[in-house]
Amino acid sequence: MTDLKQPQTVDGDKLMAFVFRCVDEVGATLNTALAVMGDKLGYYRALAAGPMTSSRLAADTGTSERYAREWLNQQAAGGIVQYAPETGEYTLPPEQVIAFTDESSPAYLPGFFQLALGSLQATDKIIQAARDGSGYAWIDQAHDVHEGCERFFRPGYNAHLLAEWLPALDGVQEKLRRGATVADIGCGYGSSTMIMAEAFPGSRFTGSDYHEASVAAARERAQQAGVADRVRFEQAAAGQYSGSGYDLVTTFDALHDMGDPVGTARHVLQTLAPDGTWMVVEPMAGDNVEDNLNPVGRAYYGFSTLLCTPGSLSQDVGLALGAQAGPARIRDVVTAAGFSRFRQVAETPFNRVYEIRP
Repeated sequence: MTDLKQPQTVDGDKLMAFVFRCVDEVGATLNTALAVMGDKLGYYRALAAGPMTSSRLAADTGTSERYAREWLNQQAAGGIVQYAPETGEYTLPPEQVIAFTDESSPAYLPGFFQLALGSLQATDKIIQAARDGSGYAWIDQAHDVHEGCERFFRPGYNAHLLAEWLPALDGVQEKLRRGATVADIGCGYGSSTMIMAEAFPGSRFTGSDYHEASVAAARERAQQAGVADRVRFEQAAAGQYSGSGYDLVTTFDALHDMGDPVGTARHVLQTLAPDGTWMVVEPMAGDNVEDNLNPVGRAYYGFSTLLCTPGSLSQDVGLALGAQAGPARIRDVVTAAGFSRFRQVAETPFNRVYEIRP
């Protein structure tokens, strides 16, 4: 037989360009840990005061000068800080000051890096799961995953939930002003629940999550925020939260993580008031793979491989929608559960928001 395979010609320039691209990839991977280091040691907050030497940074943060110097040089090589050789000072530009220190900004990034670093800690477990088709539960992930997830998404919720997302829902904002009952499924640390509770003191809110430590953190935060009189948190699986007759049910960046999203959707339908609304916030995604071949899609496919897909596969049914399910898949889930109305009402660079009704 004739071998139809033809030898491929390797372009040496393209090969070396790819090698140096991979060098950049490794540098970016290491920067994930170093960004978390800068956040936890207070380096970024100190640099927000203005240009400083490594000695000054170390003194202001109570850390070792030798580590501060090496960290600063890595950040300068990556273009995060600017270095002035004539003075030996390092400067954090104003845009980076916002991104690394302003928790009220939707551009705040430390939680994103913390979530990514935490996601890498179970890599050996995910490799084994990929071999045998098993899952790896969200509750077994590192603490940096749970805390980083909340810190990453909370600024976006602060920026958009009250100003854009709730007003886009038909009649919901007025119900909340008058006094409504709300269930927030998969609430994690309760940030989304408390944002609504602080804005609508006449309404009552129940947040639920299957992760015991997150529920405990949410209860503590509700006390600190002064909303414990109108917010209750319970440990419950997504399809088993308590109560009924809810005017509004919300699910923030969690539906795709569930093992049985259709079963959860059926439970939502059963616990909604006849004129109730389910607001589902999901990661930004298109319906086709090619729609998601962009920087946001790359990050979300990464989180989906390490967190979301194994998390769903660890549960009953294990539908494993993945973080890039797209609106068509979400529509299929909720219509299979018996909902008849589905529409997208808002989006950001990181999220799509859906209104779902009986």
